[in-house]
Amino acid sequence: MTATRPLPVPGNPACGIGRRGDAVDSPPMTDLDEQGRPEPPVAADETATLLGFLDYQRATFAWKCAGLDAAGLQATVAASPMTLGGMLKHLGYVEDWWFSRSLYGNDPAPPWDAVDWKADPDWDWRSAAGDTPEQLHALWQDTVARSRTLVVQALADGGLGQLARRTWPDGQAPSLRWILCHMIEEYARHNGHADLIRGSVDGLTGE
Repeated sequence: MTATRPLPVPGNPACGIGRRGDAVDSPPMTDLDEQGRPEPPVAADETATLLGFLDYQRATFAWKCAGLDAAGLQATVAASPMTLGGMLKHLGYVEDWWFSRSLYGNDPAPPWDAVDWKADPDWDWRSAAGDTPEQLHALWQDTVARSRTLVVQALADGGLGQLARRTWPDGQAPSLRWILCHMIEEYARHNGHADLIRGSVDGLTGE
């Protein structure tokens, strides 16, 4: 349950970003912290600030999951059934849900399209135990890459204020601004969980 290689961090050319299992690639930014994560801009416009904080949270999550073998990705803490592997799959699903299905009204992408969510609402968390580390990292990285492409398109088409095509049961539709804020919240919440789990695996701690 220990790290299998030095931890890759986004923004560090030495880590070979883009290989399966490594930290997800981030858009080029000039300021990197001590872990190689892209710092959000301190005096940019609203769009750059939101995207900067989202990518910082994504990079933090990648750091927490990097370098672990299958046992490490399936470790739990106390009574919680959450694992880092489950979190990789869950956050891949959340990325697809908000940026593809909600924002654009697209049908679910594989593997989500074959799931009976009513019968198995925790499928993303539960099924991760049967996936390899490479499969889990690839699924999350590919979904994040697709999300980035969709956000760029949405910003060009209608900006932060454009409404999602898929409405909620009450008829409301969230704006792209709302979705970005929600995704920052989603990652920040799970990064707290990830920090506790990773600390239990090999002692890696830090925000």
